[in-house]
Amino acid sequence: MERIYITSPLYYVNAEPHLGSAYTMVITDTLARYYRAHGWETFYLTGTDEHGDKIAQAAAEARMDPKAFTDQVSTTFRAAWDTCGFTYDHFIRTTDAYHIRYVQELLTKVHTTGDIYFDRYSGLYCFGCERFYTPKELRDGKCPDHLTEPKLIEEENYFFRMSKYQDRLLRHLEEHPDFIRPENFRNEVLAMLREPIGDLCISRPKSRLTWGIEIPFDQRYVTYVWFDALINYVSALKYKGEEAFQKFWSEAEHFIGKDILKPHGVFWPTMLMAAGLPLYKHLNVHGFWTVEGQKMSKSLGNVISPLAMKEKVGLDAFRYFLLRESVFGQDADFREESLTTRYNADLANNLGNLISRVLAMEEKYFDGVVQPLGQMWAKEDQELRDRFRQSEEELSGHMAQLQFHRALEAVWAAIDQANRYIVQTSPFVLIKDPAKRGRVGEILHHLLEALRMLSHMLAPFLPETSKEIKDLLNLSEGASDHQSPWGSFFMPDHKIKPPKALFPRIELPAELDDPQS
Repeated sequence: MERIYITSPLYYVNAEPHLGSAYTMVITDTLARYYRAHGWETFYLTGTDEHGDKIAQAAAEARMDPKAFTDQVSTTFRAAWDTCGFTYDHFIRTTDAYHIRYVQELLTKVHTTGDIYFDRYSGLYCFGCERFYTPKELRDGKCPDHLTEPKLIEEENYFFRMSKYQDRLLRHLEEHPDFIRPENFRNEVLAMLREPIGDLCISRPKSRLTWGIEIPFDQRYVTYVWFDALINYVSALKYKGEEAFQKFWSEAEHFIGKDILKPHGVFWPTMLMAAGLPLYKHLNVHGFWTVEGQKMSKSLGNVISPLAMKEKVGLDAFRYFLLRESVFGQDADFREESLTTRYNADLANNLGNLISRVLAMEEKYFDGVVQPLGQMWAKEDQELRDRFRQSEEELSGHMAQLQFHRALEAVWAAIDQANRYIVQTSPFVLIKDPAKRGRVGEILHHLLEALRMLSHMLAPFLPETSKEIKDLLNLSEGASDHQSPWGSFFMPDHKIKPPKALFPRIELPAELDDPQS
């Protein structure tokens, strides 16, 4: 059996879910649904990152104990993802006892082999990033992400001999061109590895930070948040048992935003090498979302909440926009006007109208009872079937390459063909001739087959819409086996349900709806 292990990054609990984290979840959930539907054994992991300076600071500002604070915010994330219907198999918290134990076990192992050492260090530290910077990495003397001047810190800490594994990691990337996808992010990591990367400071003294996993061989220190959080990808599987680890780890597909490329592309693989563990299969990196051309910011008031979008347009429409409007690996811009345009054109006018027209004609002409197909099919019948077959093949190829927008384009090509088929065959005209009634029944049977196939193809992307289509076709969950030959699925006298509007059109203000304005 084919397997896949899909991971989102752990979301940092100093802020609530927003467009960026929701996008990663939509991507990973879509893939998990797709591979499950195709018979793959799938394990899908998400969770929250709960240690470090920023959490301690946020808890202090909220006048809460760090554990109580993280309990509250982690619950908010989990509740949001559950409300969004994301189908993760396990939710991990870095405060979970089993994760803490495994982090300490791995630290002990790497320390015992001599790859962790103690030293005094002086460096420029950004509290926002929770990491030390070299002068070369700064922009005009400031952190490139937070645009603040890092603080010079001199202290004794533990260090991981990351540089020891630099050449080995470089060779792995050169020998495995798809290890990091898309290629531009692989090239970024290659550029990092062609310069000295140094060793990684992996501890923080309790004199300035107590909120973290204690170093097992020195109670005066806690673990650096990245050396803690990255290990979740293994600790979650180990928690499920050694069999789960053996089955899934070699098939690990990490999904992250581009801002955490270095920890996942350099820190994590060298940590795995030092621990004697195999590397993950792929690191898949997506771009950022801006809002109306601007970076999301609380101060600007432009943070997009997935739950607010669910209330406004429905979660399926939100999912569709994110997947169709973006190219994986590239930056994208969220505009409500673009969302409304996509909704009305693609979902209301195209998909929704197709479903309503077909079901309305079946209800009006045959009381909802599916009519039999003849032995000989017209050319346009075969073209409709072939277009859907072609779309399924194209969808499969695009999903393997993480080209979600292209996969949806393939589905919409089939929808367009179905709408053209209605115009070509004109069942609403033929029905006026009693002698053509049988042909009208055949046409609608082919169109119902198209809707059945759409319920399958749309399921990973628009799961609620897929369920609605199946319900309207009066199919039990799982009954619309997409592998059933076209024309052989519907039994005699099968009765479908009356139509309903799945995507009511969003009416725009006149000045936006008028192309001349």
